[in-house]
Amino acid sequence: MQATAYTYDPESRSGQVLLDDGTPVPFDAAAFDAGGLRLLRPGQRVRIEVEGPKDSLRITLVTLQTL
Repeated sequence: MQATAYTYDPESRSGQVLLDDGTPVPFDAAAFDAGGLRLLRPGQRVRIEVEGPKDSLRITLVTLQTL
């Protein structure tokens, strides 16, 4: 699934992404670390992996979207 980085706190390594429909979804340090990123800037397109039902998605991986 693709999303856009919305917020990112480098101290906690957590933040939020916006899904393409505008829904904000938070991610934690474990999801950020799983993607191997060192930094995330608002506006960057990312690829995310999620689990759970649509109304309570949990992000398990955040990484940069590449073509």
